[in-house]
Amino acid sequence: MHQKTLKIGITGGIGSGKTTVCKIFETLGIPIYYADDRAKHLMTADETLITGIQNLFGMAAYAPDGSLNRPYIAQIAFNDPSKLKALNALVHPAVRYDAKMWHESQLNKPYTLQEAALLFENGSYSLFDKIIVVSAPQEVRLQRVLQRDKIDSKAVLARMAQQLPEMDKLNKADFVVYNDGKTLLVPQVMAIHQKLTF
Repeated sequence: MHQKTLKIGITGGIGSGKTTVCKIFETLGIPIYYADDRAKHLMTADETLITGIQNLFGMAAYAPDGSLNRPYIAQIAFNDPSKLKALNALVHPAVRYDAKMWHESQLNKPYTLQEAALLFENGSYSLFDKIIVVSAPQEVRLQRVLQRDKIDSKAVLARMAQQLPEMDKLNKADFVVYNDGKTLLVPQVMAIHQKLTF
């Protein structure tokens, strides 16, 4: 019997295939907190956060129906490092608190997974017992994002530049899943799962 549900962080560069790997963990009954999805939810549901975002980007940050004006915010944030930093300073603490509450509600599980693109960049990696990094070559990641998001390669490369270099992530990882399109994912996930549930 586990005394404590382990908190495992899972991260990787844009287009590395974190979500695909998470889906495999889900089939093993592991609860997963998708930080980006929760952040999107909180940005339209948490009044304090909404006010902070409006103060930062103006009223145009939200559409009349209350949904977030993503392209508008992304355009500003990815071209102005100070705005991006200020946005992260609003969103990350809200997500961190939400994640903590969620994790504490997951009882009798060997571990939970929290999927987040910027675990190392925002310093939250220190909150986890172990970190899994999903790794893929840059050209593979670039192709995946171009197909998925239908944006130009310059925009993708700008986002990649905001993230910690791949080698730095790998050096800090407790486990690595190689998602290069050639290496099978399921055996890699199973091996990690066994180590985390021994």
